[in-house]
Amino acid sequence: MTITPHAGTRAAQVPTQSTYQSRVADYWNAEENPVNLELGKLDDLYHHHYGVGEADRTVLDEPDPVRRRERITAELHRLEHNQAELLAARLGPLSPEDRVFDAGCGRGGGSVVAHLRYGCHADGVTISEKQAEFANAQARKRGIDDRVRYHHRNMLDTGFASGAYAASWNNESSMYVELDLLFAEHARLLRRGGRYVVVTGCYNDTYGRASREVSLINAHYICDIHPRSEYFRAMARNRLVPVHVEDLTEAALPYWELRKEADHLVTGIEDTFLTAYRNGSFQYLLIAADRV
Repeated sequence: MTITPHAGTRAAQVPTQSTYQSRVADYWNAEENPVNLELGKLDDLYHHHYGVGEADRTVLDEPDPVRRRERITAELHRLEHNQAELLAARLGPLSPEDRVFDAGCGRGGGSVVAHLRYGCHADGVTISEKQAEFANAQARKRGIDDRVRYHHRNMLDTGFASGAYAASWNNESSMYVELDLLFAEHARLLRRGGRYVVVTGCYNDTYGRASREVSLINAHYICDIHPRSEYFRAMARNRLVPVHVEDLTEAALPYWELRKEADHLVTGIEDTFLTAYRNGSFQYLLIAADRV
């Protein structure tokens, strides 16, 4: 599949990958997890992240098993969409003429959310060729493929034009790369005064070294969760100045508590997340920063 790049970019090409990055690409090319696919089928917004906010726990009281399953699925998707909207709200103000960059876009839900909110152009990048093809098909289905495009590229070396973007973000994808390399690319792509937002799980330095639970999450997702402090140090080294920091840990608990009860969607990592959040070794953060 050939994707025509936006103006100011070099021609699309197979991204350069380390051995580790190839393993990550293989993982996401093969991934067919119901917790991602079943939720996205509800409205064709496929998110690859978790949810925040109070959950409607009455869905668990539904007596009909089929209806119970449907209601739980819809509620988990609503919480995930809340998280996507929370991130998108921190990108603005943006106009339809602005361009935004979705780093580690997965199956593309975040770029669509940003476009629907602001009318802006969006470029999503994923190291998974399968995800890029899926996301582009969804954009065509929505009739927005002239403004929302997905690219099979490495988010550390996109080939997009310097200073071309008004906003950019990582939504639960920063744990797959070195932060200095990642933030250097965002700083290059953003215009002066542009906004960068990251939502991520990170381990709490004040707790000590990464906990057993954090290590289990790393193994489950083939990732390398960074300490909280490194986000701020790496931003400072790469001309990104935090303007808003929000601890979403408590807001994330209802999602995991509900997902634990969803027999058709559990992946076996739910208790690990709940324990890590509750014992203080793991945090869920939103950081918004301006490029100076």
